[in-house]
Amino acid sequence: MPRVLNVGGGANRTVPSIYAGWDQDLLDINPNVKPDILCDAKELRTLNAGKYDAVFCSHNLEHFHRHEVPAVLAGFLHVLKRDGFAHIAVPDMEAVLGELVRGNHDINDTFYHAGPHAISFHDVIYGWGREVASGNAFYAHKTGFTQKSMAKALGKAGFVKVLTANDGAANIIAFAFKQKPSVDRMRRLECL
Repeated sequence: MPRVLNVGGGANRTVPSIYAGWDQDLLDINPNVKPDILCDAKELRTLNAGKYDAVFCSHNLEHFHRHEVPAVLAGFLHVLKRDGFAHIAVPDMEAVLGELVRGNHDINDTFYHAGPHAISFHDVIYGWGREVASGNAFYAHKTGFTQKSMAKALGKAGFVKVLTANDGAANIIAFAFKQKPSVDRMRRLECL
């Protein structure tokens, strides 16, 4: 059975449908979400090497300072099997800032809704203000990415094949492979 490590998934254990039937371990720094592995993602190298087929990291990498990102990505490589891959989603700052400027918006204007919550441009750039103000510092954003900077960071970390795209909702979706994947594998992962 393939295994996926859900890094920073919080209380939401939902992963994309490409992981249907996979075993999942939730890693989070917040003990309140009752993760399978209580760990800061900067410390992934303390875990067993080569245990996971995939690392899924959705809207978590931006919660680290820029200088911490290489340690997190090195940890992804460490826990991945030889033919493993990382699947990452982060806000696309080029798209977010472009919409802010083109739309003549104020930084505090609503960018989108997440259920009943209005999410402002400020929230996307700096972290969900409502949660940060309530004392939950885990929601603060400390860095940002464009497709170019994401691809560069993943390549510099040692991933040999990196694919990035904007999902049409101002998010970067990246697949980064530890070794060159087959075309069939990329199709199964919906990378093509």
